[in-house]
Amino acid sequence: MLLGPAPDLGGFTMAVDEVRPATGKATVTSLPQPCRFVARQPILNLHGEVVAYELLSRHGWENWFMGQPEEATRQTLDHCLCIGLETLTDKMPAFVHCTRESLVVKLAMLLPPRTTVLELAETLEPDAELLQACNDLRKLGYRLALDNFKPRPELQPLIEIADYVKVDFRSSDAYVRRQIQRMTRYGSAQLVAEKLEDREQFNIARAEHFEFFQGYFFCRPTVIASREIPSNRMNYLRVLTELTRQPMDLTEVTRIVELEESLCYRLLRLTNSASVAIESEVTSVRGALMLVGEDRFRMLVSVAASCVLGQNQAPALISLSLVRARFCELLAPRIGEDPAEQFLLGLLSLVDALLDSTMESVVRHLPLRKQAKAALLGAMNPVAIPLSLIRNFESGAWENCAGAAIDLDVSEETLAGLYLEAIQWATETLAANR
Repeated sequence: MLLGPAPDLGGFTMAVDEVRPATGKATVTSLPQPCRFVARQPILNLHGEVVAYELLSRHGWENWFMGQPEEATRQTLDHCLCIGLETLTDKMPAFVHCTRESLVVKLAMLLPPRTTVLELAETLEPDAELLQACNDLRKLGYRLALDNFKPRPELQPLIEIADYVKVDFRSSDAYVRRQIQRMTRYGSAQLVAEKLEDREQFNIARAEHFEFFQGYFFCRPTVIASREIPSNRMNYLRVLTELTRQPMDLTEVTRIVELEESLCYRLLRLTNSASVAIESEVTSVRGALMLVGEDRFRMLVSVAASCVLGQNQAPALISLSLVRARFCELLAPRIGEDPAEQFLLGLLSLVDALLDSTMESVVRHLPLRKQAKAALLGAMNPVAIPLSLIRNFESGAWENCAGAAIDLDVSEETLAGLYLEAIQWATETLAANR
């Protein structure tokens, strides 16, 4: 049962595991480090059509889970932010494992409600706090699934609000499954047969009136990897410190985000996601922060910081990005452009190299205005002038720099001074943030 070609992940790399029924070992493709990994496994209906995907945390190409549930949930949420949930699941619903904390603290709100199914582990106890959190999330449009469900009377309150109940065929027999069906018959939850490993189990699940199916019989999980933008962990510590203040200092938080490309990229992806109800073009980091709102930004930082704090310091590409950002910002007032937007364009000008992707695939998912996107893609328009000029400085194309000075009615000495000032600022900024 083939599921079709691997989707376009916008420059991200997917290694496709084997599709069942078949035998043999999976093959994977190599990808430069550092990388982030997530796997997806399809959920099918009675007609063999893929109706959703379950997202699974992975630490590498090895197609199994290692680590703690809380870490796995946060990494999956962060991966969804960086790649985009609609890309990971071909715009189909995504079943995402959730811990108690991610539900109670509402970290799940980083994902779009229309296409997200929050999967509750079998170990969660339905106390008043958890039930309230689940009801709140359902009111926002999220659906709930109970994973690896066992027939326990105390779980009845969860059944009453669940949209799906998943039953593990490896650890349940016919008697247990009849008990589960009796518990769910008066609710609206649909039954999902999971961990199906052969045709006999699939036939049994159909005979027992299960509606959806998942397991190795159909398809092994597919491992997906993406390049990470190198992160400066001190910037994450600084923004976490700022978020301890009530209310947060928007000016200071904006300054830190502008210095941390990996956080800036996550913010823009969140701004452009379906979890943010208002669609708007973004022309500055401050504008993105205001559009996302303080509560969602705090969730984003909480998830992202837990995933990157152990990483190394930012490399040379980050330094070059900061030089470009500062130069574009300094030149902007002299040519009638917005300094905040120009800083953002300079900061993003090397994101394709940082992600080992193409700029076309990157800008497609960012909420920038058309002229700004065109500038990043190499078009020559007024917005692109500062970026084009600093590239000439970097490559030593002095004749082009001289020509630009004449066109802009700015002396060559002034432009060179702005370039040197940008280098000095970036150097001092990185030194202060180590």
